[in-house]
Amino acid sequence: MTSSKRSPLTWVVHLSVLFLVLLWTMPTAGLLISSLRDKDQLAVSGWWTALATSSRNDVARAPSPESQVERDGKFVIAGNLLQGQGGEISAFGFSSREPAKFQAGETAELNDGESLTVQADGSYEIVSDTRMEGSRGQRIFFTAATPPRFTLENYGEVLSAAGIGRSFINSLTVAVPSTVIPILIAAFAAYALAWMRFPGRAILIAVVVGLLVVPLQMSLIPLLRLYNDVGAFLGVSAKTYMGIWLAHTGFGLPLAIYLLRNYMAGLPREIMESARVDGASDFDIFVKIILPLSFPALASFAIFQFLWTWNDLLVAIVFLGTGNDQLVLTGRLVNLLGSRGGNWEILTASAFITIVVPLIVFFALQRYLVRGLLAGSVKGG
Repeated sequence: MTSSKRSPLTWVVHLSVLFLVLLWTMPTAGLLISSLRDKDQLAVSGWWTALATSSRNDVARAPSPESQVERDGKFVIAGNLLQGQGGEISAFGFSSREPAKFQAGETAELNDGESLTVQADGSYEIVSDTRMEGSRGQRIFFTAATPPRFTLENYGEVLSAAGIGRSFINSLTVAVPSTVIPILIAAFAAYALAWMRFPGRAILIAVVVGLLVVPLQMSLIPLLRLYNDVGAFLGVSAKTYMGIWLAHTGFGLPLAIYLLRNYMAGLPREIMESARVDGASDFDIFVKIILPLSFPALASFAIFQFLWTWNDLLVAIVFLGTGNDQLVLTGRLVNLLGSRGGNWEILTASAFITIVVPLIVFFALQRYLVRGLLAGSVKGG
């Protein structure tokens, strides 16, 4: 086989990557499209039909006889079934047993000598030779084909909901320090484990690796009890931002130290030795050489840590609480799901608002993600 030809395995890898990309992209695209659709169309058809004309069966009630007007010796009640939303009426009826008995433009004979005419544009007239009586308007069943409609009202309704803005700020207040603090601590620890010789270094590395497999749920209750005891001793509440920052820092440090240590251990030794010959201290080497060279690994961990802390609900509820002033965005949306569970337009808009910030962070740092992870995985000290 010549070098210019690609092996079948290469094509399999490329197709597999393409499949995975589509598998992860389609739900996000569907969520975005659904959040922009009109709520009536979203309720009856999937997001993949967003650009197609949709057909719906609906019912409207004409105004009461009090709104009738006299015209050419007849009494008329007029209106429009589509209410300016656009579309075309294909069939109509006045009975739930035969909701599509008449075609648009035909005239249906009602009771007491009244007649109903519905046009394709949705306009209708109920005509009677005598004054119509009653307190309720006539029900009109119709089948309408409506063009695709998109709107930003769903986002407006979500963003104007009570507490959403505050919860958004709470999530940022939790996620940003919970990402920065572990990186700072882990970077110092990783440099020490990679390039500094001291007793027990191998044991510490083994402990860090072992902590990677400890389930988060196992430590929640003991850690919360420790926070409560410390808070009671100091006379302050344990459920503060400082508490959740420390919790996320503790949960994120093992992965951060492991990833950064492996990356730093693979950096050229000659650079550090030359710096030491020139009189540089360990701190100077760390700040001026190691940190700039380790930026891909730092960015890789920052993506994972930010996504985890931003989307977290369990740790936020345990260490921060569920009060209106402390509730994070994921918790607020869970409450919204309970009260507005049938409003798909609200739920899709809420979900996309939740993932906007992580998407921005990911696309801003994604070029460093693969390089940092691969380097941290294959290099060793």
